[in-house]
Amino acid sequence: MPTQYPRPNDYFATVANNFQALQTLAPLVDRAAQTLADVIRQGNKVMFCGNGGSAADAQHLAAELMGRYLKERNPLPAIALTTDTSALTAIGNDYEFAEVFARQLRGIGRKGAALLALSTSGTSENVVRALKAAKDMGIATIGLTGQSGGKFRDLADIAICVPATQANHIQEMHIAIGHYICGFIEQTAD
Repeated sequence: MPTQYPRPNDYFATVANNFQALQTLAPLVDRAAQTLADVIRQGNKVMFCGNGGSAADAQHLAAELMGRYLKERNPLPAIALTTDTSALTAIGNDYEFAEVFARQLRGIGRKGAALLALSTSGTSENVVRALKAAKDMGIATIGLTGQSGGKFRDLADIAICVPATQANHIQEMHIAIGHYICGFIEQTAD
């Protein structure tokens, strides 16, 4: 017999407990926010990548910086490597899907920029290759992933391994971290 999906109160209690545990990572999140703010203050860009829901989060966070998050300000240099369908399909077809982010990064990334990579498992090969390419290019790397850390734990300059193992709960924390980072950048960008 399948396990019953939790009732709303139980689900929300799990979310609350996860966020309570997430507070232990506050210094790491603050370090990531400071790193990205410094990258932007120095005139460089922040790039984002991920697959599926993490791709949506990558786009969301890049849009918060390019548009506005909480206050009116100039656009900040941010781009999601998940949005150019022609590049994604051409690279996937001509090379392989595992190269879709790394190849874009090699084309538009420069030393001094930053890559924020998202993966609930920390093992998505195309995101892992992007982290490796970024390291080779002198691009700062921040990885948002789940509790195990996967390959992100050793690859990212700052690996934020949130205290959850289920993709939905990992993503809930990723977007909260992303929102914090966007707000921090926005406040310090002026």
